[in-house]
Amino acid sequence: MKKQHFYFTVFMSFLTLLLVIAIGCAKDDSEPDPIVENFASCEGCHTSYAHLQEVYTPDTAAPAGGCGGEAPHYEPYDRVYMGGDGYTTYKESGHYQIGCVGCHNGTDNTDDKVLAHSGNFIRHPSVFAEEKCASCHQDIVDNFATSLHRGTGQKRKVTMRSGLNGPEDFDQLPAHQIEGYNANCATCHASCGDCHIVRPPIGGGGLSRGHDFIKTPDMVSICVTCHVSRGGHAYLGVASGTQPDVHLTQMDYKCIDCHSADELHGDGQVVEQRYAYEKLPKCQDCHSDLKSKNTYHSMHMDDFNCQVCHSQDYNNCGSCHIHGEGARIPSYLGFKIAGNPIPDIKTGFDLTLVRRTLAAPDNWDKYNVPEYADFDAFPTYNYTSPHNILRWTGRTLIGNEKACYDNCHIRNDGGVLVNKELYLFQEDLLDWEQGASAGITVDGKLPESWFEKK
Repeated sequence: MKKQHFYFTVFMSFLTLLLVIAIGCAKDDSEPDPIVENFASCEGCHTSYAHLQEVYTPDTAAPAGGCGGEAPHYEPYDRVYMGGDGYTTYKESGHYQIGCVGCHNGTDNTDDKVLAHSGNFIRHPSVFAEEKCASCHQDIVDNFATSLHRGTGQKRKVTMRSGLNGPEDFDQLPAHQIEGYNANCATCHASCGDCHIVRPPIGGGGLSRGHDFIKTPDMVSICVTCHVSRGGHAYLGVASGTQPDVHLTQMDYKCIDCHSADELHGDGQVVEQRYAYEKLPKCQDCHSDLKSKNTYHSMHMDDFNCQVCHSQDYNNCGSCHIHGEGARIPSYLGFKIAGNPIPDIKTGFDLTLVRRTLAAPDNWDKYNVPEYADFDAFPTYNYTSPHNILRWTGRTLIGNEKACYDNCHIRNDGGVLVNKELYLFQEDLLDWEQGASAGITVDGKLPESWFEKK
């Protein structure tokens, strides 16, 4: 009886083993077909990680850096490898049907790397959006030509400080200055692919998800990668002593919940700078009837922007020596209220928050432009609306038995001017900032009673 039990146990174990093998060998139709290692094609080469490691060309220049620090480094073969879930999704998309050479040009069906990337090969097709994207996305391409993501606002300041009229004159700058702009400033100004296919250069470059076309860019890996020091830094509450923006903690808002695709792509209209853009979101888009909400709003709604009361300290830096030592005024947390630098755009506000810019007279010295021709064309502090909103801040959280203005008005307390550090005075400016920014300092613009001894 024991022998029969033994044989039965062995038979059942063997049957179980066969069943496991059969199940393991059965094809799962939900899985993608295995990648065939045939290197005589674009796809065959770029889906073989081992082969890419064998044939890659090492980098000859360091990846782009920026305000957020040095870009993370991805090896060249990592940047062009098509694999994983993203590649599977890409194969099921209409973009895949176009084929590699349909976007990138070059030569397919060859295992010769030089031949494959020869002739009119295009590394980033969306740089030539009119040719490569417009047949399906004409409206977006037309509108994006003047998008602020193309750097039109920044180009305007560079050209006007250089003694020209505006962004339309950018191509008239000296070739070496344009070279410097493209090698530095332009690393955070995008073509379609920088948001929807690859990582931005400042994020290390390369395919972000196996060549998948990502309709809605990820907030952290795309948006914050470029908008790191002044947008994401504040919104995520990175700095010591700050908190994440209430729209993140209470509403879990991502960038696109306020900044729509229509805004980001542009509307085809040239604007002098971002605050002139009609599609820019406003607090009042969600917060209606603000003026009647409380006494403070009714008193000050038309005096200054909302962030004067509801922002925390925010990141500043300044005086950039482009392609040299970078920002010579290192990053610091600050909070400055000044005269409105753009009263013709942000009408009605006498006072606003301002943020120090990277502008300096010798920005382009490393590119053979010793000094701007007209540096004083713009202040060295910009109108700003920090993305670090809280209901209760150092201005709005008033202690017991204190006046409502105790944390924001300047007051003379026995000869000491309390709260003076919140405002931008002429004495706060460096020598080379005096001419450019004198017009927005608060000297002579605040009530005299604030400075009288109580």
